[in-house]
Amino acid sequence: MNPFGQVLVALITPFTAEGEVNWGDVEKHIDDVISAGADGIVVTGTTGETSTLTDPEKIKLVEVAKSVSAGRAKIITGGGSNETAHAIELYKASEKAGADGVMFVTPYYNKPTQAGVLTHFRMLADATDLPAILYDIPGRTGVPIMYETILRAAKHPNILAVKDAKGDFSEVSRVLNQTDLMYFSGDDANVLPHLAIGATGLIGVTANIAPAPYRVIVDAVNAGDLATATAAHQALEPLVRAAMTHVPGTVAAKYILHGLGRISSPRVRLPLVGPEESEAAQIEDELALVTGIKGLDLTNFRPDRNAAAGGALPKVAGATR
Repeated sequence: MNPFGQVLVALITPFTAEGEVNWGDVEKHIDDVISAGADGIVVTGTTGETSTLTDPEKIKLVEVAKSVSAGRAKIITGGGSNETAHAIELYKASEKAGADGVMFVTPYYNKPTQAGVLTHFRMLADATDLPAILYDIPGRTGVPIMYETILRAAKHPNILAVKDAKGDFSEVSRVLNQTDLMYFSGDDANVLPHLAIGATGLIGVTANIAPAPYRVIVDAVNAGDLATATAAHQALEPLVRAAMTHVPGTVAAKYILHGLGRISSPRVRLPLVGPEESEAAQIEDELALVTGIKGLDLTNFRPDRNAAAGGALPKVAGATR
């Protein structure tokens, strides 16, 4: 059984112009994406700017998402920590707050050996009864989860899935052949290819903007309708480029959502900053190519480069105990 859903949104964390969490926007955005077809929400992940959230903000995001979803979508807490002891505390608190699942990112900055990575995952999985997704994103952490490590981690009864942002399709196929792990595409451009070789679903950034076409793709693949899935994939291609190519996905997603009037501010927390003029122009040029996406009307897109400029320093620093 799949305890996570199939169309999972790697949720942005909407902020005010001053960089504080805008809880009204959080509630509205979660309701919007669930209503448009998402059946899973990943809060406090990379896209949610987990590295600059405080622990109380992270736990409240789980609580708010759980309340707003009201059983319509699974709530997964991501991010964790590169300190095993801190990560254990966060996942225990997330479980108490009502999370349906957890996502373990490879420890970043420390550059542990594979033995350290495996020990980290096992200790986290031992600390909670929630089903877990391993998050393999070496471009951000500096350390991949090697094939052999995935096989060993898969023996833990709480480790049920991998979010893959490496794009090594041959390795995905090998692991799917040799374990019962579910795979989730962690690369928006590769959602359909991942599904085509047996992945369960996606955890997507662009799904903040347009969840509906991902629902179409997943449902079509489930039904064996490759033509419908391919058409939705092709329609998404310029939107994925707009969101994922020119600036970090969080920055672009907030810029686009604000331009659509769906969040009150495009602000991100430092060291992230909003798009520069040339980057904003590239995002807007890509959006001009977007047509035929279910549930996305760009006719009223009004970008505000001034509102997005720079980054915020919140009143309370995050990321430490």
